[in-house]
Amino acid sequence: MPHSFHQAVARDFEAVNQLILGQIHSDVGLVEDIGQYLIEAGGKRLRPLLVLLVSNALQYQGDKHHDLAAIIEFIHSATLLHDDVVDMSDLRRGRLTANAKWGNAPSVLVGDFLYSRAFQMMVAVGDMSIMKILSDTTNLISEGEVQQLINAKKPDISEKGYFEVIHKKTAILFEAACETAATLSGAEETLRRQLTAYGYHVGIAFQLIDDALDYTGNTEDLGKNVGDDLAEGKPTLPLIYAMSNSSEEQSAMIADSIRNGDKSQLSQIINIIRDSGALDYTLNLAKEHAMSAIKTLDALPDSTYKQAMIELAEFSISRSN
Repeated sequence: MPHSFHQAVARDFEAVNQLILGQIHSDVGLVEDIGQYLIEAGGKRLRPLLVLLVSNALQYQGDKHHDLAAIIEFIHSATLLHDDVVDMSDLRRGRLTANAKWGNAPSVLVGDFLYSRAFQMMVAVGDMSIMKILSDTTNLISEGEVQQLINAKKPDISEKGYFEVIHKKTAILFEAACETAATLSGAEETLRRQLTAYGYHVGIAFQLIDDALDYTGNTEDLGKNVGDDLAEGKPTLPLIYAMSNSSEEQSAMIADSIRNGDKSQLSQIINIIRDSGALDYTLNLAKEHAMSAIKTLDALPDSTYKQAMIELAEFSISRSN
């Protein structure tokens, strides 16, 4: 169900959805089947939404922001297809993942198709500065994915190492959505940097909440299995903080679970996370980033689009899925 911040650009959003459906077309049926399956699953579409909100807040005149929003969504969808294969996930957005339904090889290859389609569309937009932002972004996302893979099942990852991964893996595409929209709209450099910072802070807040929800949510709300991060041996912030702020025995239990990718002691670990203050710590950091995001919008004139961006930042820390 759309949120109030979607309503501000409802007409643009519909145009983007139609563009996405048109661009998924392929002469190879399996490509179209998997592409449509992924798109039809819905999701929040926050990244393309940011393109539309920033463009409108800057009074952009034209329709290339639709292409840009679709490009951002294709890049995101490609990363999800690849991510689910790497993580061996079987549930996303309350449905079977593409790899669970069709297998790993088709999922990887259709992810490649979506990446290449995004780059075809970038060429059509015809702005080299936008192409540079997006090509750099996709490269850093890939680095983040590899770094997360290296970090898996290593309980000694630092908080700094964790933030480096979530910046590259998640926040950077939020940044790119805002920066490319600002670039397309002809914003001056200071404002462009502030809007890029908005994307960074919202992206970090979003991922922090995502990692907290893995230990506080439920499968029905999340649309994925609770405790998946632990089963994949991902040392996320709630675990990192809990290991440093609990007894030696409790810390060892979490470390062993990360090392073995074992969530058989999930209920005990959830209690440790809660009792150690790890959840409060993670949520408070997310709130700080959301507030920082809102602060960056001071330079924007008041409008329904600016208000929607404020509401989106608030939503990033209040959501349950």
